Amino acid sequence: MSEELKLRIQSAIVMAIVVLATTWAGGIAFRLLAAAIQLLVFYEWSTMTRLREENRVGFAFGWAIQILLALCVVLGLLQFASAALLGFVLLAVAWVAKRQLSYWLPGGLLYAGLSGISLAAIRGGDSLGLKAMLVVFALVWGTDILAYFVGRAIGGPKLAPRISPGKTWSGAIGGTVAGVFFGALVIYISGGMLSAGLLVLLFFLSVFSQIGDLFESFIKRRFGVKDSSKLIPGHGGVMDRVDGLVFACFAAFLFTLAASALSSCAQCSIANFLLGIGQV
Repeated sequence: MSEELKLRIQSAIVMAIVVLATTWAGGIAFRLLAAAIQLLVFYEWSTMTRLREENRVGFAFGWAIQILLALCVVLGLLQFASAALLGFVLLAVAWVAKRQLSYWLPGGLLYAGLSGISLAAIRGGDSLGLKAMLVVFALVWGTDILAYFVGRAIGGPKLAPRISPGKTWSGAIGGTVAGVFFGALVIYISGGMLSAGLLVLLFFLSVFSQIGDLFESFIKRRFGVKDSSKLIPGHGGVMDRVDGLVFACFAAFLFTLAASALSSCAQCSIANFLLGIGQV
């Protein structure tokens, strides 16, 4: 076994222990993890997109906003954080448009901010939140792992050759099937209520997790970098590891907001929808 592979395995074990332990603990422990991911994602985003060199004022503004949002996440003020994030993103869009700057600043604010908020919103503070978070983990990890192995075994037409030459349609389909299966399995084991609508939701979350992977590959290719950073030994950066996870969480979070706005459901939480308790 090569030293690089040993390093990857050791790092993966440490990450898995930290993530699963904080997920099990919930509460402020998980919110601290979500806030840390949010801040590290913005650090990597701003580094890859060279935000500091292009827009020093925007760079400082972005960090101030992310620190404020991370504090709100830790304190559990997620509704306030969501509203504040929307307002700051719109302000940043107007500001860069007026100064004819790139839109990487508002994009980074939204991507990093939603990372922390959506993770914390899914986990919540009760047992339903724990089960819902495990559903997302099973779906995303199942999608990612099986997409890799099915793609290597079957090959075939490329999914997005200009963005990520190694990804194939066979891998994407195999990953989606696996993600839906493992997500549904965790729902069933945890006592949730499977339905056709919930399976459709799992399908879309799996697709979004793969879109997240492609999106990060697009950014890295756009700026000519191999990894989002070197923060995780043997694995690259935080964005390299959570790109699919955060996009799936984005989708679940935004779906719940939309469903809440369109219905009078009094229990429209993300956990309820992911466990088949809400109206999916």
